Amino acid sequence: MNNKKGVSFWVLISAAIVLIIFLIAGQTFSLIDYDLAVDLGLQESENEIGKVGIAFAKGFAFGDTIIYIPMLVIGILGLIKGKKWGALFMFGGLAISVYWPIVHLYTIFIETDAIVLNPDKYISFPIVLTLITVYGLWGISYLYKNLP
Repeated sequence: MNNKKGVSFWVLISAAIVLIIFLIAGQTFSLIDYDLAVDLGLQESENEIGKVGIAFAKGFAFGDTIIYIPMLVIGILGLIKGKKWGALFMFGGLAISVYWPIVHLYTIFIETDAIVLNPDKYISFPIVLTLITVYGLWGISYLYKNLP
């Protein structure tokens, strides 16, 4: 990784830090107390996504906590230190950042009989999930262009 750390580099790092904060709040916290996470609006209720949906939400939360968050953290640290391994970990985290929002968008708009979200989520989810996907794609492109 080159040592030049311009504005784009810091946008990549800053967005990853914000994403990590949201992942810890919404995903990791739900592993501790799922019902409280629902009450705080960080997860969906059984009425919205059903029991199977809750199981998948908890599975994603576990995977995010043990794989996704550490990949982003290690990626940030490695990139700041200018290490190639930082780019590799960040590539992995960014690929996940592209994948999961697309899965969720497809699910909430295709499986409308199985998933009935609160109406405001049909507005906020597409905006937030699309931004995360675009960030992931942009980040992958940025890293690819800036590898040695």
